[in-house]
Amino acid sequence: MKIALCQFNPIIGDLEGNKEKILDGYLKGVKDGVDLVMFPELAICGYPPQDLIEKQEFRDAINKASGELAQNTGKVGLLFGSIVEEFDSIGTGIYNAAILCYDGELKFVQKKTLLPNYDVFDEERYFESAKEVKVHQFKGEKLGISICEDIWNDADYWKHRRYEVDPVQRLVDKGASVLLNISASPYGYGRRVERLEMLSKLTLTDKLPLAYCCCAGAQTDLIFDGASMCYNASGELVMLGKKFAEDYFVFDTCQEYPVINEVEGTFEEEVLEALIYGLKDYASKSGFKKALVGLSGGIDSALVTYIAAEAFGAENVHVIMMPSKFSSGGSVSDSEKLISNLGISSSNVSIQPVVDSVIEQLKPLFGDKPEDVTEENIQARVRGLYLMALSNKFNYMLCTTGNKSEVAVGYATLYGDMCGALAVIADVYKTQVYDICRYINREKEIIPGEIIEKAPSAELRPDQKDQDSLPSYEVLDQILRMYLEEYKESKEISKIVGDEELVLSILKMVDRNEFKRKQAAPALRVSTKAFGYGRRFPIVQKWNRK
Repeated sequence: MKIALCQFNPIIGDLEGNKEKILDGYLKGVKDGVDLVMFPELAICGYPPQDLIEKQEFRDAINKASGELAQNTGKVGLLFGSIVEEFDSIGTGIYNAAILCYDGELKFVQKKTLLPNYDVFDEERYFESAKEVKVHQFKGEKLGISICEDIWNDADYWKHRRYEVDPVQRLVDKGASVLLNISASPYGYGRRVERLEMLSKLTLTDKLPLAYCCCAGAQTDLIFDGASMCYNASGELVMLGKKFAEDYFVFDTCQEYPVINEVEGTFEEEVLEALIYGLKDYASKSGFKKALVGLSGGIDSALVTYIAAEAFGAENVHVIMMPSKFSSGGSVSDSEKLISNLGISSSNVSIQPVVDSVIEQLKPLFGDKPEDVTEENIQARVRGLYLMALSNKFNYMLCTTGNKSEVAVGYATLYGDMCGALAVIADVYKTQVYDICRYINREKEIIPGEIIEKAPSAELRPDQKDQDSLPSYEVLDQILRMYLEEYKESKEISKIVGDEELVLSILKMVDRNEFKRKQAAPALRVSTKAFGYGRRFPIVQKWNRK
C-alpha cells in the first residue's frame, strides 16, 4: 500500500484554512498515485482545542467541514483527525476520532480509546473513550487505525503501563495488516528517541508495517516537532519526516528502504531549533511581525535576542537597553557588540530619572523603613513600563527573558521583567542557557564572549551577583531538575546533594513562588515537565516544608 503522510501545521479553530490544507494534501496524493493520504490527530480543528470543544457551534462546524472533505474524495482514501458526536444517556458523547473517507463518503470512524489525563493533556475533560476498535478492509489491506496515545501502551515496551487496555494489540488480534496512527504528540527533548524505541519494539513484535503521522507547528506554549515515522515489518525505521517543519512524503509498505538509526541531534541543536520554531509560529499565528526584547547585557536576554532575530529576521527585532546607576559599563558595551553582530535596531534609555522620581514620591509613604527589595523591584517595574509602552506604541511582540532556574525560585519581578507575551527560555535552565550560547558560537562569535564569561547579576544594587542569594547554578539546576522533572522528594535530593538545609531552602523558594508563575507569560515547552498547565500545584499549601 502506498501511503502519503502529510505532517501539517494547523491553526486551532481555523476550520476553513485547515480544511483547505487537508484537501490540497489529498489532491497531491491523488496526483502521486497513492492509495491513502493521512493527516494528524484533530487535523480539522487543530490540537489542543481545549474548551472550544464545549461550544456546540464549534462542533457543528467541525462536522460540516469533515463532511465537505468526504465529498471531495474519490478512490484514494483520506484519513484525518476530527471530532464526532454520539450522544446517549451517560457522558459527553464527544469523541476524538480518526475519519476515513473515500468515494465521496465518510466510510469508517475509529474513536480514540486511551484519553491521556497527565502533564499537558486533559482529554478526559472533553472526550469519551471508544468502546471498541475495528479493522477496516481497504484496497486489499486490513487497516488498523489508532490515535496518538492509543499506541503508547505497548506491553512489550513499557515496564509500567498507564492503561489496562492495549488498542493496537486488539487491532493486531483482529487481523490488521497495516498499522496507521495519527498523532499530535508535543515536543520535549528526548521524546523523539523514545518514539523510535517504542515504535520499533511494537512493529518488531507485531511484524506489521506502521505509518505514524505527526503534527508540526506550535500552539501557544506547545511545540510539535513533526518527524513522522514509518516502519517496516521488521521493526526498522525506514522513513522520517522533517523536524520542526511541515512535510509530505510517500511510504510504500512493499518497498525496501535504507534503515534510519539517528532521529535526534544534540540538546543544544534541538532545543535552539525548537525555540526558534515555537517563537516564529506563535508570532505568525498571533499576527505579530516585529519583536521587542529588553537587552540587559546578561546572557539570558542575549540568547532571547538571538532567537528573536532568527525567528523574526534581524530587520524586525528591536532591543532597548535601560541602564540604571547600578548598571556596569559592560551591560551597555556588551549589548552593543551583540546588536552589531546581529544587525538589529536598538534604543538606550536610562531608567534612573523615573526610578528616582518614584522613590521620591513614595518617601512619605515608606517613612523610616530601610531600603530593601522594594527599591530593587521598582527598577525592574520601571523597565517593564518602558517595555510595555514600546510594545503598545509599535505593536511589538514583547519577549520575556527569564530562564527556568530563575522562574523556579522566583528570581524575577512581577510586572517588571516578567512582562511579555511569551516566555521564550522559561523551560531552559541557566546552565543550559550557557551551553546553547556556546553552541551558537561554535563557528564564530555571535554572543559576545564577555556576556558568556561575566558573573550573572540582576544589577539592582551595588556589586550584586546572583550567587549572593542562590547557590551556583550547577548545584541549583541539579536540585531543580530532580524536584521538577524527576519528582524526587526532599530527603532523596538531600542525599544526592549532601546539604539538606540548602535543598529545603530551594524547594521552599520553588513552592513559595507558584503565585508568580500563575501570572507569568506562557513558556515554550522543550522539556518533559515545563511550568504551565502541565505542572499544576496549589499556590497556598504547606506540604513537606519544615
